[in-house]
Amino acid sequence: MVLYEYPFNESIRTMLRLEHLFDRLGQLMARESALDHHFALLTVFEIMDVAARADLKSDLLKELDRHRTQLSGYRGNPAIAEAVLDEVIGRIDHAFQRLNSLAGKAGQSLTANEWLMSIRSRISIPGGTCEFDLPAYYHWQQHLPVRRRNDLAQWTQPLMPLAEALNVLLGLLRDSGSPQKVAAVAGHFQLSLPQHRSFQLLRLRIDPSLGFIPEITGHRLMVSVRLMRQDEDGRLRPAQQDASFELTLCS
Repeated sequence: MVLYEYPFNESIRTMLRLEHLFDRLGQLMARESALDHHFALLTVFEIMDVAARADLKSDLLKELDRHRTQLSGYRGNPAIAEAVLDEVIGRIDHAFQRLNSLAGKAGQSLTANEWLMSIRSRISIPGGTCEFDLPAYYHWQQHLPVRRRNDLAQWTQPLMPLAEALNVLLGLLRDSGSPQKVAAVAGHFQLSLPQHRSFQLLRLRIDPSLGFIPEITGHRLMVSVRLMRQDEDGRLRPAQQDASFELTLCS
């Protein structure tokens, strides 16, 4: 099954973008080639750009505190496993403390590294990091993979509290929904959302063998999914066949 996710607000959209970048960073850092580590460094700069939003850190701290307060209210409930509840609250506390102790925005300390910033200023220019433009960077790329990985680990360390907070929050959000099987008649599905409940994330799983690409639109009152097919030129065309998929609404 292929999973598609659709955020209902800008805050969740930013969190998903950052999660995507951190996932890419982890995969690239684990590899050995200098080219992979070049793109790992590019990803670090992308994370810094996305995380530069002034209210991001405060928003994440508020969400962590909200979840902690909500879950703490379940203590003493006989239907709740106390050990599991304590473990979840412990992860929230740890993420909150690490993010709260971070000075300034995520990655702000890296801006004091002139060498990294010289690469950042050139990396968006096509071919701007050639050896004749940045000989010191080219020299770094000749180091053994273990040396480059250690350097990348050191540079990404200030970003890890942000990554942990995102992991906890998005995990809680995804766990809040219950999947249900729905049918798209003639390739189209539409659902009215209850006004008394605010959803933040839609998750859609579909069998890849069907060959459909879901085009999702939505807001606080309505969700619409149009199943599309890609033609030989790459253009998307509406599908007219009936199909089913799994839908999860998370709040």
